[in-house]
Amino acid sequence: MATKKINPGTPAPNSGQYRPVGGGSEVTAVQGKPLPPTPKSGQGWKLVDKTKHKPKGK
Repeated sequence: MATKKINPGTPAPNSGQYRPVGGGSEVTAVQGKPLPPTPKSGQGWKLVDKTKHKPKGK
């Protein structure tokens, strides 16, 4: 899983649960969709629980 900070507005590298670096509520993000703004200025996102299912047909 990613341990580096991912900036808001950046497309999510993986689907799953993301938490703001420094704490806060988790959000669900879909791979390729932009991550939402963080609660506080200067924060970034960190993937904490990657989605485990595989799309149908793969």
